[in-house]
Amino acid sequence: MTTTNASAAPTDILLIRHGETAWNAERRLQGHLDIPLNDEGERQAALLAGALAPEAIDVLVASDLRRARQTAQAVADARGLALAIEPALRERGYGGFEGLLYSEIEQRFPLEFAAWQARDVDARLPPGRNVGESFRAFFDRATGAILALAATHPGKTVALVAHGGVLECAYRLARGLPLETPRDFKVYNASINRFRFDPATGSLALHSWGEVDHLRPAVLDELP
Repeated sequence: MTTTNASAAPTDILLIRHGETAWNAERRLQGHLDIPLNDEGERQAALLAGALAPEAIDVLVASDLRRARQTAQAVADARGLALAIEPALRERGYGGFEGLLYSEIEQRFPLEFAAWQARDVDARLPPGRNVGESFRAFFDRATGAILALAATHPGKTVALVAHGGVLECAYRLARGLPLETPRDFKVYNASINRFRFDPATGSLALHSWGEVDHLRPAVLDELP
């Protein structure tokens, strides 16, 4: 007779980016600033909830920032599913960059902007309303949170609603991409991205990226 060790079962992860905000639409950096969904984002969240209706989701977790919580709440309400909040799924903290357009960042912080664009993963960001994080520190936080949530729910399907930067970190981890390389893949609002966590190896595998058919024709790629 063969027995199955439930704690060794893999975890399926649906990693979802929040719906559109007004700042996404104008390409203004958000970071930890708590910006709500705009009308298009609310539409996307409703379409996302419909697309996920047939999915067997056991656990639903969102970043504590409002744009992620609002997106996840649409899914929770449609399914009658409890929504858990995990602050470690927050977007990267950009310090003094937050609230600015790229052109404004370059003008106000030329040295820091140049290091950021050169993908100096240990570069310090200027102070602002919120604490800035290096990309390496952010990567460790985001991937650590994803792996911890996956390990906590073996054999389950976990939906995580987070941010463009968090999705980028998961993609890099699963594909083994160096942090210093440019981002050459799209990260769409309200997209569904599928991963599997193997507890035997502690590894994350990418199964599907950038599912947005439920949002056609309006999808938006944005800066993290």
